[in-house]
Amino acid sequence: MKISIGNDHAGTSYKFAIKELLEDMGITVTNHGTDADSSVDYPDFIHPVADDVESGEADFGIIICGSGNGAAITANKHQKIRAALCWTKEITQLAREHNNANILSIPARFVSLPQALDMVKTFLNTEFEGGRHQNRVNKIPLGCS
Repeated sequence: MKISIGNDHAGTSYKFAIKELLEDMGITVTNHGTDADSSVDYPDFIHPVADDVESGEADFGIIICGSGNGAAITANKHQKIRAALCWTKEITQLAREHNNANILSIPARFVSLPQALDMVKTFLNTEFEGGRHQNRVNKIPLGCS
């Protein structure tokens, strides 16, 4: 499995911990995030993650910023991306089961690091249910009905 990860300055420490967790799980990680704590513009680090997932270079993406909102909004500008802003394991599970989310957006300023790590594990270990949810997911891209 390949995961693409991106973050702004608010998510640097979380990115390093998540990257370590993923590598310990035998997952290949592509790091598009900043490695520093100085202020940066999150779209510069989020678009490459969305590109990786959209093109199939990565199976999933993980994006991290202070609120998680800017990162999710940016990623969701890509046609094949379903980035879910999550703040609990339960929301993360539903994002995968019902929405077939392919990018997890983590709000670093609003969840603890242990919570974030649990959310990553939940995201990777939860399957999309399909069925009635597939019809809904099919209607997400513009121009579909």
